[in-house]
Amino acid sequence: MGLASQEAINQFKALMDQVDEPLNRTFKNVHQGYIVETLERFLKAREGNVTKAHKMLVDSLHWRLQNGIDDILAKPIIPSNFYRGVRDSQLIGLSGYTREGLPVFAIGAGLSTFDKASIHYYVQSHIQINEYRDREILPGATKKNGRYIGKCVKVLDMSGLKLSALNQIKLLTTISTIDDLNYPEKTITYYIVNVPYIFSACWKVVKPLLQERTKLKVRVLQGGGRDELLKIMDYSSLPHFCRRDGSGSGSRTGSGSGSGSGLDYLSDNCYSLDHPFHQELYNYMKQQSGIHEPIEPAKQGSIHVDVPLGDNEGEELHRTLESELKKLRTRKSLSESLEKVKISD
Repeated sequence: MGLASQEAINQFKALMDQVDEPLNRTFKNVHQGYIVETLERFLKAREGNVTKAHKMLVDSLHWRLQNGIDDILAKPIIPSNFYRGVRDSQLIGLSGYTREGLPVFAIGAGLSTFDKASIHYYVQSHIQINEYRDREILPGATKKNGRYIGKCVKVLDMSGLKLSALNQIKLLTTISTIDDLNYPEKTITYYIVNVPYIFSACWKVVKPLLQERTKLKVRVLQGGGRDELLKIMDYSSLPHFCRRDGSGSGSRTGSGSGSGSGLDYLSDNCYSLDHPFHQELYNYMKQQSGIHEPIEPAKQGSIHVDVPLGDNEGEELHRTLESELKKLRTRKSLSESLEKVKISD
C-alpha cells in the first residue's frame, strides 16, 4: 500500500465522512465508487500525511464546485469546426491500451501550437478529457478487465520541440497545476520519446528538483521508443509517432493485431477529431448537453476555470524551466549572430 497505510486511510475516510452534501456529491464524481483508491492517490500526493491530503482533497472539491467541473462534460466546445482547430493545436489522443488494460494517452508535446483559441478553451478541453477519462475510459477498462484500473500511461512525443515553447509556459503551467492539485497520481508512467537537444538540456536541470516518486515515473526512451513500448503493449496500441522506430514492420500504418481492449483505435493520427476516441468523446458531450449540430454557427464561449495556487515545488520547477529556456534562447541568438559575422567576413 506504500505511503497510504491502513491507519492513514481509516483516518482520512473518517474525515471525509464529515463533509457536507455539496462536497460529498462532487466527491462521488471523483471516486466513482472507489473511495479507498481515491484516498490513496491523495495520500500519496502528500507523502502519506493525512492532514495535508485531506486539505488537498477538500480544496479540490471546492474547486470543482466553484468551477462547475461536474457539469463540464455537458458543455462541448462549439461549433465542431472550431473545436477541430483546438484538437489540431492541442495534440492528445488515446492510442489504445497496455496488455494490463491501462489506457495509453499519446501527447504531441513538441508539435502542439496552442494557437487556434484562447487559453480558456485549451484548459476547458484538457479538463474535459481528464473527466471523460475518469468517468468513462477508466471505469470501462475496470469493467472489462475485472479489476480496478484507475491510472493510465502517457507517451509524450517531443518531436518539433523548439525554443518558442517558452511562449507556452503560462498555459502549460496552468494545465500542470490543475492536474497536480485535482487529478493526482492518475499516470503510472510517462514515456518521453523523440527527444531533441532542447529537452535533454532542460531535463538535466529539472530532474534533480523532482521528488523521487515523480522521477521514478518518467522514462526517457531512445528514438521513438518503439521496441521498449512493445514490451508493455501490442503494436496496435502504439501511438502513431512510435511506429517508425525499430526493425521489422515499422512502416505499417494500417490495421494490426488487436490490443484486447475491445476498441479499435488504429489510426494514422490519434490526435485527430476524426479518430474514434475524439468522436466518442465529442458525441458524448453533445449527448450530455442535448445539443445537436446547429444549422447556423453557435455563439462561441469558453468556460473560465480558476487555476488553484500551485505548491512551492511546482513553482520552482516552472521558474527553473523558464530560466533554462531563456538561456538556451540567448545561446541560440548569440550563435546565430556569430554565424552571420563569419558569413559577412
